[in-house]
Amino acid sequence: MNTESNSWRRSFMPVVENIPEVRLGARLVLAAWAVPADVSETAVLILSELAANAVRHARIPGRTFDVTLTHDDQKTIEIEVGDGSPHLPVLKPYDPEATSGRGLLLVEALADTWEVRHREFGKTVWARVLA
Repeated sequence: MNTESNSWRRSFMPVVENIPEVRLGARLVLAAWAVPADVSETAVLILSELAANAVRHARIPGRTFDVTLTHDDQKTIEIEVGDGSPHLPVLKPYDPEATSGRGLLLVEALADTWEVRHREFGKTVWARVLA
């Protein structure tokens, strides 16, 4: 794991068993960058939700989903999860009876900003967390 640079990128097969690996890798690199614990945990939670969405909604045989974390000197953390699905995520109203579907609500609440970016094949969901 190269933590000397300002970015960390990994690709994962879209299976639920990889979500803990995504979280662990993010925690390790954020700690190596000396990101404050509260900012780190917020970034990891956002990343975990976006990765879970990629696994659940963008599972395409033979394709991976990509995770990228970047930071700058002001401790701004940018989180990206890209996948090959052309289907855009939908921010749904809160339903207290639902057993899922709150991931983007968490992202909306925790990120300083977030958006969906189209790419040649699929999309990237991007979020920013400020220290």
